[in-house]
Amino acid sequence: MAVEETGPFLRIEGVSKRFGTFQAVKDVNLTVEKGEIFSLLGGSGCGKTTLLRMLAGFEEPSEGRIFLDGRDMAGVPPWERPVHMMFQSYAIFPHMTVAANVGYGLKHEKGLSKADRAARVAEMLDLVQLTQFAHRKPHQISGGQRQRVALARALARQPKLLLLDEPLAALDKKLREHTQFELMSIQQRTGVTFIVVTHDQEEAMTLSDRIAVMDKGQVKQVGTPTEVYEFPASRFVAGFIGSVNSFEATVVAREAPWLRLHVPALGGDVLARDSAAATPGQPVSLAIRPEKMRIAKDRPEGPNAVAGHVKDLAYFGKDSLYRIALPQALVQAHAVNARRGDEGARVADWDDEVWVSFDPSAAIVLVA
Repeated sequence: MAVEETGPFLRIEGVSKRFGTFQAVKDVNLTVEKGEIFSLLGGSGCGKTTLLRMLAGFEEPSEGRIFLDGRDMAGVPPWERPVHMMFQSYAIFPHMTVAANVGYGLKHEKGLSKADRAARVAEMLDLVQLTQFAHRKPHQISGGQRQRVALARALARQPKLLLLDEPLAALDKKLREHTQFELMSIQQRTGVTFIVVTHDQEEAMTLSDRIAVMDKGQVKQVGTPTEVYEFPASRFVAGFIGSVNSFEATVVAREAPWLRLHVPALGGDVLARDSAAATPGQPVSLAIRPEKMRIAKDRPEGPNAVAGHVKDLAYFGKDSLYRIALPQALVQAHAVNARRGDEGARVADWDDEVWVSFDPSAAIVLVA
């Protein structure tokens, strides 16, 4: 087994995977540092789970190499890899107690006495705060607690790399949000590198140090949650991560520090954040997040203001979503419900005439 002296903790180098004529993963290159929570984010069929299975050793790459902690994983079977995979279904044994499930993988661990195994199980139960449930069966605990049993079992063998396939998909929204922070806390305490596969953008944004956005077997962008959300590299990433208003535009001129764009759907010219890749006369896309759009009854000062009327309104409690009909477009805008009260506390109501505006720094220019 080849050994490298230096480099990132995990390196995926030119990895592709084919099943017959179908190519599930296409020339993926990624690096993951030790102790990171790294998410593979994408829709169904994008290749993220196939990539995870190759890291676990359940599938072999058709091309490319995977290095873990300086070692080439080619030909290394799953049971010899310092890797554990936590499945979406949790796969815990219904006839065993919580403690027995956590200790199951330690039965054949070399060099561990019965006392050592019991101590490791106790340590893991304490880590996930399930000590008091040690003698219960899985059907006697909640879904969130079963998720923690699976996590404790995965960590009991002290893997260098933990792979989590849609780990929170079976939980309801409130429990999922709570468990995200529990996972982050456990990862910080153990120092184990986590790779999380998810289709949930909010989950990836909350959990991750960095995210790889995937589509059709390819990695479209890698970055921190802030980078992929505020500075998407493509139209796909801008549209997949959160909501976005998108318009066809043409670059008119550079007016440092802004670009002047002609946007027919917005009725004329607007100013946007400069993009080094854009040149005058070039067709581009203009993307603006709904929460960056401001709504006012009176025309605001400054550039980038368009008149319209409220076509639809959805109240979500903490905020409201407005769909504003402009002369040649329909845009979405979010407004925080900062005041407690009835409908009179809203910034606008159905059919109200309003102005929609956005700051030039909030506008994203995407070059095809």
